[in-house]
Amino acid sequence: MSKKRVNVVTMGCSKNLVDSEVLLSQLEKGKFEVVHDSNETGFDAVFINTCGFIQDAKEESINMILDYAEAKKRGEINKLYVMGCLSERYQHDLETELPEVDRYFGKFDMKAMVEELKVAYHPEYIYERKLTTPSHFAYLKISEGCNRSCSFCAIPKMTGRHKSRTIESLVQEAKYLAKRGVKEVLLIAQDLSYYGIDIYGKNRLAELIEEVSKVDGIEWIRLHYLYPTKFPMDILPVMRENPKVCKYLDMPLQHIANPVLKNMLRHVSREETEALLAKIREEVPEVVIRTTMLVGFPGETEDDFEELKEFIEEQKFGRLGVFAYSKEDGTYAAEKFKDSLDAETKQERADEIMEIQQYISAELNRERIGKEFNVIVDREEGEYFIGRTEYDSPEVDGEVLITSDRKLKKGEFVVVRITGAEDYDLYAEVI
Repeated sequence: MSKKRVNVVTMGCSKNLVDSEVLLSQLEKGKFEVVHDSNETGFDAVFINTCGFIQDAKEESINMILDYAEAKKRGEINKLYVMGCLSERYQHDLETELPEVDRYFGKFDMKAMVEELKVAYHPEYIYERKLTTPSHFAYLKISEGCNRSCSFCAIPKMTGRHKSRTIESLVQEAKYLAKRGVKEVLLIAQDLSYYGIDIYGKNRLAELIEEVSKVDGIEWIRLHYLYPTKFPMDILPVMRENPKVCKYLDMPLQHIANPVLKNMLRHVSREETEALLAKIREEVPEVVIRTTMLVGFPGETEDDFEELKEFIEEQKFGRLGVFAYSKEDGTYAAEKFKDSLDAETKQERADEIMEIQQYISAELNRERIGKEFNVIVDREEGEYFIGRTEYDSPEVDGEVLITSDRKLKKGEFVVVRITGAEDYDLYAEVI
C-alpha cells in the first residue's frame, strides 16, 4: 500500500519556512510521504502556509490559494488546507470568500493541523524539522511575536506578543541541526533585540549566541532582525571576538527623517540612529550592516525623502532593501493617517533608493577585488561554484562565483581571492 502524499507550500518569510519544516516532520512521522513547494499534482492534501505582511504578499498568497482551489475542482488534489499569517488574521473572511478550502488554521495550530490528517501529534519532536534549505544551512527561530508598536506594521496582530524560547531548547535544536550537517545557523525572529526579556527579565541574546557557538559542527552564526531601539550592545563584543559569529547585522531602520520616524512610532531619532551605527562600526570594524527602508509613508515629504537618500549615500550600507508603504488594516497608520502618496510615486521613490544602493554596492564590491575571503559553497551552477562570504545571507544578498581546479562540495568552506566584481556579485578563484 503506497503512502499518502502531502505537499506543503510556503509563502513569505523564513519564519514561515521553519513552521512548514516542523509540519513536514510531524507528518512524515505519521507515515506520510511529504514534499515542499512541489508543482506536481496527485496529492492527498496540500497545506498553503500564507504570508500577510504587506499587500503584495497577501495577494500572492490569495492567488496561490485560488490556483490550488482550481486544482482541487479538477480532481488533481484531494484536500486543501490554509495556514499561516494570512489565515491567522483573516480566517473568517477567507472562509466566506473561499469556501473551496477544506479548513483554515491559525499560525499556531500545529497540533490541529497534524490531527486533521488523523495522525498523532508529537510535541516532544516539535523542534525536529525536515529541512527544505540546502543541508549546510538552516534557520533557527528563537522567538515568536513582537512587542513593538510600529504604526505601519500588522505583524503583531498576527503573531501576538513576543514569546522567547529558552536557551536550552534552542541549543538542543542547534545540536539536532548540526548532526544533520548544518554548518551555518541563521538566528531569526521578528525582534532579536527583545530576546529573553519576557522569560528571563533581561535580554540574553549575547548569551544565546555564545551557547549556540559551542555546538560542534556549527561554524557560522548569523543574526536577522534587530531593532535600533534598545539595541543589545553586549552582542557587539561577541560579534567581534567570537570567530563563529558572522560580522553581519540585519537591522531594519525603515527611515531616518525625524517626522517620519515619529509617525512610524519607531521611538528612535536620526541622531540616536547615527550614534548607534557609529558605535556598532567602532566596536566591530569589519561589520556589514543590512537594513530595510520604507518609503511613501503617509506624510513623507520631498524633503523627508531627500534626507533619506542623503543618509543612505553617507552611510554606505553593505546591504539594503526597500518597500513601498501599503495601508494595512487595523494598524495605527491606517486609522490615523491619510495615505497621501499614489502608488506610482511610492514606486518611483523605492526605485530611486535601489539605484543609489546599486551604485554603493558596486563601489564596495570593487574594493574587495584582490582580497581574500573565507566562503561557504552553496551549489554548482554552470562553470562556477556558487558561494557566500560571511557578509552575505542566503537568498537575499550577493553571491561569489568561484572557479576551481577541483570539484568543490556543497557546504565546504574554502578561501578565495576576489578577481572581479559586479553590482551585487563577486568573482573569485580558490587559493
